[in-house]
Amino acid sequence: MPFHHVALATRDMKAIHEFYEAATGFPLVKVEVASTPAGGFAKHFFYDTGEGQLMAFWELHDDSMPDDFSTAISTAVGLPEWVNHLAFGARDKDDIEARATRWLSAGHDVLEIDHDWCYSIYAKDPNGTLVEFCTTTRPFDDADREQALHALESNELTRSTEPGVRVRRASEFSAS
Repeated sequence: MPFHHVALATRDMKAIHEFYEAATGFPLVKVEVASTPAGGFAKHFFYDTGEGQLMAFWELHDDSMPDDFSTAISTAVGLPEWVNHLAFGARDKDDIEARATRWLSAGHDVLEIDHDWCYSIYAKDPNGTLVEFCTTTRPFDDADREQALHALESNELTRSTEPGVRVRRASEFSAS
């Protein structure tokens, strides 16, 4: 079942808008403005990520809430940035390359990883959250499922193949 939307708080909605609409290509389609329980208000901005699914951000205006909260979904709770992240589906490697080019052109560094069964690119949004586009490059088979079921019960496992990693710097990017 697809999700309807994922909602996160932000402290800089204009920077979020620049990243998600201009750099990532998700159009802003809706805003809800509502009172908060403590008497303030909030704006809830929705971006169309495709196929009926939305990404939403809260801009909070409520004196009962802290001004200095962290918006990074991993580092805010003491984890490395790669743990909690947002992963969007890409059609294929050509789609991945087009999205990488868009991020690089907008000034965002891109990390590419070939995981053997999928291929991904990553950039960090203005909230400090890692954002990924990923395409599956081979179907799952019975061995994949058996390994996953075994991992539920044991830590005695064969390590996955080290992925191929490439960092592309926006400062070195030329769209030509």
